[in-house]
Amino acid sequence: MAKRKTAFVCNECGAESGKWLGQCPDCNAWNSIVEFRVPTEPRGGDRTVGYAGTGASEIQALSEIELAEVPRISTGAEEFNRVLGGGLVPGSAILIGGHPGAGKSTLLLQVLCHLAKTMPALYVTGEESLQQVAMRAQRLQLPADQLKLLAETDVHALLDQVKRFAPKVLVVDSIQVLYDADLTSAPGSVAQVRDCAALLTRYAKQTGTVLFLVGHVTKDGSLAGPKVLEHMIDCSIMLEGSNDSRFRTLRGQKNRFGAVNELGVFAMTEQGMREVKNPSAIFLTRGMAQAAGSVVMVVWEGSRPLLVEIQALVDTSQLSNPRRLAVGVDQNRLAMLLAVLHRHGGLQVGDQDVFVNVVGGVKVLETSADLALLLAIVSSFRDRALPQDLVVFGEVGLSGEIRPVPSGQERLQEAVKHGFRRAIVPKSNLPKTLPEGMEVVGVSTLVEALEAM
Repeated sequence: MAKRKTAFVCNECGAESGKWLGQCPDCNAWNSIVEFRVPTEPRGGDRTVGYAGTGASEIQALSEIELAEVPRISTGAEEFNRVLGGGLVPGSAILIGGHPGAGKSTLLLQVLCHLAKTMPALYVTGEESLQQVAMRAQRLQLPADQLKLLAETDVHALLDQVKRFAPKVLVVDSIQVLYDADLTSAPGSVAQVRDCAALLTRYAKQTGTVLFLVGHVTKDGSLAGPKVLEHMIDCSIMLEGSNDSRFRTLRGQKNRFGAVNELGVFAMTEQGMREVKNPSAIFLTRGMAQAAGSVVMVVWEGSRPLLVEIQALVDTSQLSNPRRLAVGVDQNRLAMLLAVLHRHGGLQVGDQDVFVNVVGGVKVLETSADLALLLAIVSSFRDRALPQDLVVFGEVGLSGEIRPVPSGQERLQEAVKHGFRRAIVPKSNLPKTLPEGMEVVGVSTLVEALEAM
């Protein structure tokens, strides 16, 4: 077979060159030229095989397409199934990323050992030896008699082995170490990652194989490699968690078969990753003594409410430029809310250091935490503890108004289940029928919320 041709194209202006250059001769951009493979005419059966493997692709009317229920394969962990939208879909490509030591390989090894009991499963490792994977499975006490392993980094040799074994579930750990010998760039480069992922994804679509790709992350926590990698796959999942905490959160960032931003919670133990059935309980481990600057909020993660404690510490600054530090919430939003508190709440904290932390390492992405954040700051600044049975949620606007948030009734019901008896919520989220045993105060402005404290 003739060697495939490659070209070097500038990502900025699209100019082509015969070889790699540090600077594009057309637009003068530095380090913008990457290697591309020139598409060739497919041979033989490849020309007539569609993604579904049912023959040549044909134009069809939307009304003529048959709708069938998408089968789901359980991973054996309900939290994982929740993030995936109900389970694995045959022919789907799933990208899971996370920091080193987060537990990506451990979680996937546990899932594959469970699935190997009922279907052919293959774990391909390019970063570890087969003995290292076997030692991890033995340490985690996993059933290892059915799972097949392969150590390979050449994508074409990998596909040859996969086609002979024909697994139903395939894990590639990781996509950054695979390489295509037809490309001259090093493994992990933009061209290598894109080309290897395209070959594996096409095979998964043609054969109905569930494909897991493990991805590395950069220093800022984003997935390494080209952005097109996230467009090629069907589901993108990020495994998050700090090294000083045993809890890990699995968050869906893209999902063609389920809800986005769904959250699953796991605990890292000596027996591997264990799912947490009731995440709110682990994030509400509070001391018996009331402390100023602490309040519980209800955030909406995916398709369920989650109770999380938020803490604030306000102290006199010894610096000319007071510090603003936020862990678990957006730091820019914290600065904006402090300005709203000064303008519409009459509270000046410009000469104070403000520290905010979401307990448990959870990252809060929605705006329903605004009101709870401000009340925690006021509680710390005035050194007045809020009641232990109080729960707060609501969005704060720039004009000091309290805006409603989605699923207010479900948030209150979740709070009642965990023993909360008082709530401060937006007036528009007041339920028609109050939950039994709960006192709910509706507020429409920040001033009303401060008075309700």
